[in-house]
Amino acid sequence: MGNKFRLIARQSQKNPHDFSLILAICVPKSNQLFLLRRYNGNSHEHTNHIEGNTFSGFHIHTATERYQERGEKEETYAEKTDRYSDFDGALNCFIADANLIDPSNAQRDLFAPEAGNVH
Repeated sequence: MGNKFRLIARQSQKNPHDFSLILAICVPKSNQLFLLRRYNGNSHEHTNHIEGNTFSGFHIHTATERYQERGEKEETYAEKTDRYSDFDGALNCFIADANLIDPSNAQRDLFAPEAGNVH
């Protein structure tokens, strides 16, 4: 049996630039998620504590060993990006970076019962 992943998406109804798209792996034999990547909107500043830099704008978080060793969340490190400027653009980047098949372009319905378990 392979790994199970979860896509988590949220967007504020009040501020369209306040959003997150998260790719997480389900930790086997637990109810825990390990966050691999997080695509954020430009609704807040971000600080990378090790590097000491603070920035605002759209940014992508990535799980790193360095931040975990410091006891911080796995996806604390982030880099500013100009690859997207809204939720839909972030979703397209997310799909491309994770090498996912966009279900709207798939040959078959991934959510049909015969397609198997989808998490």
